Amino acid sequence: MTGHVPAQTYGEKARRRGILVIYANTLLMYGGFFMVIPLISIHYGTNLGWSAGTIGAVLAVRQLVQQGLALIGGIVADRVGARLPIVLGLLVRATGFGWMGFAETPVTLFGAAILAALGGSLFEAPKSAAGAALTSPAERPAFYRTLGIVGNIGMAVGPALGAVLLRFDFTVVSLAAAAIFVVAALLAMIWLPAVRVASGPPKHLAGGMVMALRDRRFVTFTVLLMGFWFLAVQYNISIPLMVKAIGGSDGEVGLVLTVYSVVTIAAQYPILRYLEGRLSTMSTMIAGLVVMSVGLGAIALAGSLWPLIACTVVFAVGNLIAQPMLNTITARLVDPVALGSYFAVGAYALAIGGGLGNYSGGALFQAGESTGVLAIPWLTFAAVGAVAAAGFVWFARAWYPGDAYDPLPSVPEPVGSDAARPSGPFMAKR
Repeated sequence: MTGHVPAQTYGEKARRRGILVIYANTLLMYGGFFMVIPLISIHYGTNLGWSAGTIGAVLAVRQLVQQGLALIGGIVADRVGARLPIVLGLLVRATGFGWMGFAETPVTLFGAAILAALGGSLFEAPKSAAGAALTSPAERPAFYRTLGIVGNIGMAVGPALGAVLLRFDFTVVSLAAAAIFVVAALLAMIWLPAVRVASGPPKHLAGGMVMALRDRRFVTFTVLLMGFWFLAVQYNISIPLMVKAIGGSDGEVGLVLTVYSVVTIAAQYPILRYLEGRLSTMSTMIAGLVVMSVGLGAIALAGSLWPLIACTVVFAVGNLIAQPMLNTITARLVDPVALGSYFAVGAYALAIGGGLGNYSGGALFQAGESTGVLAIPWLTFAAVGAVAAAGFVWFARAWYPGDAYDPLPSVPEPVGSDAARPSGPFMAKR
């Protein structure tokens, strides 16, 4: 990509502090989010008797609104910097989660979910753009790997804490999650530096967005990523529903989700360390996607809790391999002239793929239950994953030949060490 990254007005100490703030906020965001979202299917499905289709529709609308309107946060970030939309978005998300605790009808739950999604649409692209602007190309593999581990710790702690609080009431869960997002907003407001994510104001309001949408390679990659996110969101909807379908308790749902996250935390670094030098970034992501597809497809054969846990572990391993790679590839493909807008357009992969995955997860699961063929959703997920993996193989050969099959460079030292001093086009001005 061409263009010059915006000069920054903060020094090296503030840059490193900003990276730590992003790590801390990622932990809080993931923890607060996963306290609530996986438990929606349990509280409203099992406790209140709502259909899987209704719950899937709520999750799909939340996904579509958040990522579909991410352009708002991206445009604002390109104009005023990343900090303001991040702080505002976190506060709006807190309000939506707080309201969710008092939602007792589909209409009010949809309203709370949409408000929470609007908050996410404000902070998601600016947060991603800030991470790219604060790190150099050499630092990014370590940055995204560490970010993934931190996020997975939040994914592990969130559902476990949510399951404990659910014994009191779902309202307690939602208010606790809201409080976590308020803390994250205060952290960003006080300690995140004023990160610029565009080299200058575009000629018109949506100039960066137009630039991203005209980038055929980036748009093609974004479309293919929809398949990845279609699979990835089944953690929130189909897997918890399957645990309940085979007779599992709320505690066993929490166990499955916790095993998923613990495996990701424990296995991500050694697996990625093993793969470096053997597969390229793109090839590693494709391999992870294939493993995810196998894990979800195998759930069709799981008739009890422990086989389901084993399949979930396979799914988790695939995700921990693929997700850091897609973040690295995305950062390579964006044009630094308009980071916020590029990441906002990239969010449509999660908006559409994740939205369809949430809705289809609930609808296909309901179809499987009504027909007595519980394999329907899982075989569908495996097929979608196979098609997406084939698409990425084509993309690697046609659009990404320089990295398609060349070995990855060695993993750099952790971000912030003397061995990983910033360099290259994303280096912050001291």
